[in-house]
Amino acid sequence: MMAAILESGELPRLYTGLSLLVSAAAEGEPARGLVSFGALEPMLAENLAERAAVHGHVFARSLAELRDTAASLEDCRLWACAAAVQTSGTTALGSLEGIMSTPRFLKEIGDARLVVV
Repeated sequence: MMAAILESGELPRLYTGLSLLVSAAAEGEPARGLVSFGALEPMLAENLAERAAVHGHVFARSLAELRDTAASLEDCRLWACAAAVQTSGTTALGSLEGIMSTPRFLKEIGDARLVVV
C-alpha cells in the first residue's frame, strides 16, 4: 500500500503527493491519503485549476484532474485530517471520504509505504 499525508498547501507539492497516490492506485496498489492543515483548503477548492493558473503553474489543469481522478479510483481513498477540519471550521468535504484522526490513519495504513508531502 502507498500512503501519503498531504500537508503542504504549496500546489507543486500537492501535485506530487496526489500523483504518487493516483499512480499507485492506477497500477492496482491500494493508496490512502490524509489531507492535513495546509492541503485541506486547496483540495476542497472548487476553482483549483484557476487558482493554480493564476500563480503560473503549468500543471494547473492536471492538478485539478489528479484530484478528480483520485476521487474516482476505487482503490484511492482520501480523508480529511480531524484536527485540520476542527481548526479550520470546514464543513463541506467535497470528494473526501470523511474525517479521520492521524493516529487512526496510521493504524489504518499499517506497514504501508508512507510519504509526507
